[in-house]
Amino acid sequence: MDPNAAPAQAGDALLVVDMQRDFMPGGSLAVPDAQRLLAPLNHWLRRFAAEALPVCASRDWHPPHHVSFLAQGGPWPPHCVAGSDGAAFADGLALPADAYIASKGTRPDADSYSAFGDTELDAVLRGDAVRRLCVGGVATELCVLHTVLDALHLGYAVLLLGDSIAALDEIDGARALHTMRAAGAVLWEPPR
Repeated sequence: MDPNAAPAQAGDALLVVDMQRDFMPGGSLAVPDAQRLLAPLNHWLRRFAAEALPVCASRDWHPPHHVSFLAQGGPWPPHCVAGSDGAAFADGLALPADAYIASKGTRPDADSYSAFGDTELDAVLRGDAVRRLCVGGVATELCVLHTVLDALHLGYAVLLLGDSIAALDEIDGARALHTMRAAGAVLWEPPR
Protein backbone atom coordinates (compact mmCIF):
# COMPACT_ATOMS: atom_id res chain seq x y z
CA MET A 1 0.00 0.00 0.00
CA ASP A 2 1.34 3.42 -0.96
CA PRO A 3 1.35 5.42 2.31
CA ASN A 4 0.97 8.62 0.27
CA ALA A 5 -2.10 7.45 -1.67
CA ALA A 6 -5.30 9.43 -1.26
CA PRO A 7 -7.64 8.34 1.56
CA ALA A 8 -10.41 5.76 1.18
CA GLN A 9 -8.48 2.96 -0.51
CA ALA A 10 -8.87 -0.76 0.13
CA GLY A 11 -7.25 -1.56 3.50
CA ASP A 12 -8.01 1.89 4.95
CA ALA A 13 -10.10 2.80 7.96
CA LEU A 14 -11.16 6.28 9.06
CA LEU A 15 -10.52 7.15 12.70
CA VAL A 16 -12.25 10.26 14.08
CA VAL A 17 -10.56 11.28 17.34
CA ASP A 18 -12.58 12.86 20.17
CA MET A 19 -14.96 15.08 18.22
CA GLN A 20 -17.10 15.71 21.31
CA ARG A 21 -19.12 18.68 22.52
CA ASP A 22 -16.74 19.54 25.37
CA PHE A 23 -13.98 20.08 22.78
CA MET A 24 -16.18 22.33 20.61
CA PRO A 25 -16.65 26.11 21.06
CA GLY A 26 -18.36 26.72 24.40
CA GLY A 27 -17.27 23.33 25.76
CA SER A 28 -15.36 22.93 29.01
CA LEU A 29 -12.09 22.19 27.14
CA ALA A 30 -12.69 23.87 23.77
CA VAL A 31 -10.14 23.34 21.01
CA PRO A 32 -9.74 26.44 18.82
CA ASP A 33 -11.00 25.76 15.28
CA ALA A 34 -12.55 22.41 16.23
CA GLN A 35 -15.86 23.46 14.66
CA ARG A 36 -14.20 23.90 11.25
CA LEU A 37 -13.33 20.18 11.23
CA LEU A 38 -16.95 19.08 10.92
CA ALA A 39 -17.26 19.76 7.17
CA PRO A 40 -14.08 17.93 6.10
CA LEU A 41 -14.69 15.06 8.54
CA ASN A 42 -18.23 14.65 7.25
CA HIS A 43 -16.81 14.55 3.72
CA TRP A 44 -14.50 11.70 4.78
CA LEU A 45 -17.32 9.94 6.64
CA ARG A 46 -19.44 9.98 3.47
CA ARG A 47 -16.51 8.87 1.32
CA PHE A 48 -15.60 5.92 3.55
CA ALA A 49 -19.26 4.87 3.79
CA ALA A 50 -19.60 5.02 -0.02
CA GLU A 51 -16.56 2.72 -0.34
CA ALA A 52 -17.85 0.40 2.44
CA LEU A 53 -14.65 0.99 4.43
CA PRO A 54 -14.50 0.84 8.26
CA VAL A 55 -15.19 3.95 10.33
CA CYS A 56 -14.11 4.24 13.97
CA ALA A 57 -14.38 7.07 16.47
CA SER A 58 -12.74 7.55 19.83
CA ARG A 59 -14.22 9.45 22.72
CA ASP A 60 -13.17 10.47 26.19
CA TRP A 61 -15.64 8.75 28.52
CA HIS A 62 -14.50 9.78 31.97
CA PRO A 63 -15.95 8.92 35.38
CA PRO A 64 -16.96 12.03 37.40
CA HIS A 65 -13.83 12.04 39.58
CA HIS A 66 -11.29 11.22 36.90
CA VAL A 67 -7.59 11.51 37.73
CA SER A 68 -7.05 14.02 34.88
CA PHE A 69 -9.44 16.57 36.41
CA LEU A 70 -8.13 19.59 38.36
CA ALA A 71 -9.93 18.58 41.57
CA GLN A 72 -7.99 15.28 41.56
CA GLY A 73 -4.66 16.99 40.83
CA GLY A 74 -4.82 16.57 37.06
CA PRO A 75 -4.19 19.22 34.40
CA TRP A 76 -7.70 19.57 32.93
CA PRO A 77 -11.10 20.94 33.88
CA PRO A 78 -13.82 18.30 34.09
CA HIS A 79 -14.71 17.24 30.54
CA CYS A 80 -16.43 14.43 28.68
CA VAL A 81 -17.95 12.85 31.80
CA ALA A 82 -19.57 9.59 30.69
CA GLY A 83 -23.21 10.08 29.75
CA SER A 84 -23.08 13.89 29.98
CA ASP A 85 -24.05 16.31 27.22
CA GLY A 86 -20.40 17.33 26.93
CA ALA A 87 -19.34 13.75 26.23
CA ALA A 88 -21.75 13.43 23.29
CA PHE A 89 -20.32 13.61 19.80
CA ALA A 90 -20.34 17.10 18.29
CA ASP A 91 -23.60 18.31 16.83
CA GLY A 92 -23.50 17.82 13.09
CA LEU A 93 -20.90 15.03 13.08
CA ALA A 94 -22.37 12.40 10.75
CA LEU A 95 -20.98 9.18 12.23
CA PRO A 96 -22.55 6.10 10.65
CA ALA A 97 -24.64 3.87 12.93
CA ASP A 98 -22.18 0.99 12.49
CA ALA A 99 -19.04 2.97 13.44
CA TYR A 100 -16.94 1.31 16.13
CA ILE A 101 -16.74 3.61 19.18
CA ALA A 102 -13.59 3.35 21.30
CA SER A 103 -14.32 4.77 24.77
CA LYS A 104 -11.11 5.76 26.55
CA GLY A 105 -10.17 7.22 29.92
CA THR A 106 -12.87 5.11 31.55
CA ARG A 107 -10.87 4.18 34.66
CA PRO A 108 -10.97 6.78 37.47
CA ASP A 109 -7.31 6.22 38.37
CA ALA A 110 -5.67 6.25 34.91
CA ASP A 111 -5.71 8.59 31.95
CA SER A 112 -5.48 7.42 28.36
CA TYR A 113 -4.93 9.80 25.48
CA SER A 114 -4.66 7.07 22.85
CA ALA A 115 -7.70 5.52 21.17
CA PHE A 116 -5.86 2.21 21.57
CA GLY A 117 -5.59 2.53 25.38
CA ASP A 118 -7.84 0.03 27.18
CA THR A 119 -10.06 -0.37 24.10
CA GLU A 120 -10.67 -3.07 21.51
CA LEU A 121 -9.72 -0.77 18.62
CA ASP A 122 -6.69 -2.80 17.48
CA ALA A 123 -8.68 -6.05 17.45
CA VAL A 124 -11.51 -4.40 15.50
CA LEU A 125 -9.11 -2.98 12.91
CA ARG A 126 -7.27 -6.28 12.50
CA GLY A 127 -10.62 -8.05 12.13
CA ASP A 128 -11.39 -5.71 9.23
CA ALA A 129 -7.92 -6.30 7.67
CA VAL A 130 -7.05 -2.61 8.04
CA ARG A 131 -3.49 -1.71 7.06
CA ARG A 132 -3.70 2.09 7.08
CA LEU A 133 -5.50 4.52 9.40
CA CYS A 134 -6.71 7.86 8.09
CA VAL A 135 -6.89 10.07 11.17
CA GLY A 136 -8.64 13.35 11.95
CA GLY A 137 -9.95 15.03 15.09
CA VAL A 138 -8.68 16.75 18.23
CA ALA A 139 -6.40 17.64 19.81
CA THR A 140 -3.34 17.33 17.59
CA GLU A 141 -0.80 17.47 20.44
CA LEU A 142 -2.69 15.13 22.78
CA CYS A 143 -5.10 12.42 21.71
CA VAL A 144 -4.27 12.58 18.00
CA LEU A 145 -0.53 12.39 18.75
CA HIS A 146 -0.79 9.46 21.17
CA THR A 147 -3.21 7.57 18.94
CA VAL A 148 -1.00 8.00 15.89
CA LEU A 149 2.17 6.95 17.72
CA ASP A 150 0.42 3.84 19.07
CA ALA A 151 -0.95 3.00 15.61
CA LEU A 152 2.54 3.24 14.10
CA HIS A 153 3.95 1.11 16.93
CA LEU A 154 1.28 -1.51 16.20
CA GLY A 155 2.33 -1.63 12.56
CA TYR A 156 -0.34 0.46 10.85
CA ALA A 157 0.49 3.03 8.22
CA VAL A 158 -0.99 6.38 9.22
CA LEU A 159 -2.31 9.16 7.01
CA LEU A 160 -3.03 12.36 8.92
CA LEU A 161 -5.88 14.26 7.31
CA GLY A 162 -4.40 17.75 7.35
CA ASP A 163 -7.76 19.45 6.81
CA SER A 164 -9.30 17.54 9.71
CA ILE A 165 -7.06 18.10 12.76
CA ALA A 166 -6.86 20.95 15.26
CA ALA A 167 -4.67 21.67 18.28
CA LEU A 168 -5.31 23.27 21.67
CA ASP A 169 -2.07 25.22 21.22
CA GLU A 170 -0.64 26.12 17.80
CA ILE A 171 3.02 25.67 18.79
CA ASP A 172 2.41 22.37 20.58
CA GLY A 173 0.34 21.23 17.61
CA ALA A 174 3.19 22.00 15.20
CA ARG A 175 5.62 20.07 17.43
CA ALA A 176 3.24 17.12 17.53
CA LEU A 177 2.93 17.15 13.73
CA HIS A 178 6.72 17.06 13.46
CA THR A 179 6.89 14.16 15.94
CA MET A 180 4.23 12.15 14.10
CA ARG A 181 5.84 12.71 10.72
CA ALA A 182 9.29 11.82 12.09
CA ALA A 183 7.77 8.57 13.42
CA GLY A 184 6.43 7.67 9.96
CA ALA A 185 2.99 9.25 9.67
CA VAL A 186 2.18 10.93 6.35
CA LEU A 187 0.44 14.31 6.30
CA TRP A 188 -2.13 14.41 3.52
CA GLU A 189 -3.48 17.74 2.35
CA PRO A 190 -6.44 17.79 -0.05
CA PRO A 191 -5.70 19.12 -3.53
CA ARG A 192 -6.59 22.79 -3.87
